Amino acid sequence: MTMARAATTADVFNAIAEPRRREVIGVLADGGEYAVGEMVVRLRMSQPTVSKHLGVLRKVGVVSVIKRGQHRMYRLNAAELKPVHDWVKTFERYWTHQLGQIKERAERKALQRMISKDSGTIDSEAKDSGIKEE
Repeated sequence: MTMARAATTADVFNAIAEPRRREVIGVLADGGEYAVGEMVVRLRMSQPTVSKHLGVLRKVGVVSVIKRGQHRMYRLNAAELKPVHDWVKTFERYWTHQLGQIKERAERKALQRMISKDSGTIDSEAKDSGIKEE
């Protein structure tokens, strides 16, 4: 038995699951307004593809459109991405913990090198480079 996949327009998570839609969001992330033609050039995608992705993002509220003369101008509604931010933030402690461990390890190695040099011994890098103790 297979489960039906949720529609891409069901929520923001499904909408941004597609990498090219994240590229569209990336273009709009500077806060500007862009016509489809401008986005086609920047994204190097076909006009129908860009329009399709903008349509999905509009349906979930991540993108809004304003008509200016003959052009439809698209802009990011970044507040609609907050559910994604909030969900990802729950995992931040794992990254923070990992970064803390990497920092500690680097500081320990640096301290060991300083102690090694101060005590007159040659560390492994110096030995490997062919430097001899006097």
